[in-house]
Amino acid sequence: MKPCALLFLCLLVVCAQYVFARQAGDGLNEQQRLGRQIVAQSCGVCHLPPARNAKTYGPLLNKAAGGGDDAVVREYILDGTPRMPAFKYFLRPTEIDAIISYLKTVPVPAPAPAPR
Repeated sequence: MKPCALLFLCLLVVCAQYVFARQAGDGLNEQQRLGRQIVAQSCGVCHLPPARNAKTYGPLLNKAAGGGDDAVVREYILDGTPRMPAFKYFLRPTEIDAIISYLKTVPVPAPAPAPR
């Protein structure tokens, strides 16, 4: 029984190291990873396309959001807009900081080629 438990423990350690290495390889720090998670959970329904080439309800989020101004992005998140709800009672300040930090890592997509 002990050899099986030892083998299981070794496999568990190797798998955990593999998962950690994959997450660490994304180039994001812990705050940015938290921001990515919050964007996916709270913002993605409107700001992330559900399928390839699908349109979104809100604008795509990237480092140019809010004109690249952290204060503007923070204000949008806190107070909302006519088409977006306010999140000041839903998200903590550290979570909003994490979203802003993550958005700084998201490149602006290249413009779509003009149709011929």
